[in-house]
Amino acid sequence: MRGALHAEWTKFRTVPSTWWLLFAVSALMWALGAAATGTVSTDQCPSPDECHEDTVKLSLTGIWLGQAAVAAFGVLAMSSEYGTGTIHATLTAVPGRGRVLAAKATVVTGAALIAGTVAVLGSLLAGRLILPGNGFSSAPLSLSEGPALRAAVGTVLYLGLIALLSLGVAAAVRDTAGAITTVLGLLYTLPALVELVGDEEWQERIREWAPASAGLAVQATKNLDSLPIGPWSGLAVLGAWAGAGLLAGAMVFKLRDA
Repeated sequence: MRGALHAEWTKFRTVPSTWWLLFAVSALMWALGAAATGTVSTDQCPSPDECHEDTVKLSLTGIWLGQAAVAAFGVLAMSSEYGTGTIHATLTAVPGRGRVLAAKATVVTGAALIAGTVAVLGSLLAGRLILPGNGFSSAPLSLSEGPALRAAVGTVLYLGLIALLSLGVAAAVRDTAGAITTVLGLLYTLPALVELVGDEEWQERIREWAPASAGLAVQATKNLDSLPIGPWSGLAVLGAWAGAGLLAGAMVFKLRDA
């Protein structure tokens, strides 16, 4: 396993595209978060203290773009080897396919968590700098606040789970375009279906079980009673999606010829 991890780490650090994608995670989250916090103000509220804007969640709005970069990163970690044919060399050097996938999962998840931490801290810092100028004199963006800390940690874990889900889908599909389309469809299309479904019960079910809408419940710090699913429960739903995707990928990877 140590050799497999070393091999995957070598591939990771020597491929320029991985660094660009991880940089994109932070850049996209910072940019969209700053844009979102810059558009709100307390002008329409009776007073700044009576504004009930969830400033923590608002600062982390960039997750909707950042997750796409993480998905691409997770997919390419697996599918690029099929595209270049280097998967044959990988499996010759490490015949145990379970070890190969476990090593990839470890490296990909670790990188996604580190990039996610940088992205989340930068997003919260941007919100802390921008929001006071818009009238939010006491924006609760300190990580000493329980809900804010949960939102920050949960967002980092969310990105790690997206990376795992993407890796699993890529192992099953093998094709880069097909795997990215599948993952992005799960993340963006399922939440959009809510607007097309007329039945309120089914709308609620989609929000509870779609990986993105359920997982991102962890970002909420206000009005938790109005959420379709609890913060940690929602993240657990995403964890189930990631586990299922990785299990499916592992089964196909073991049973199918390279």
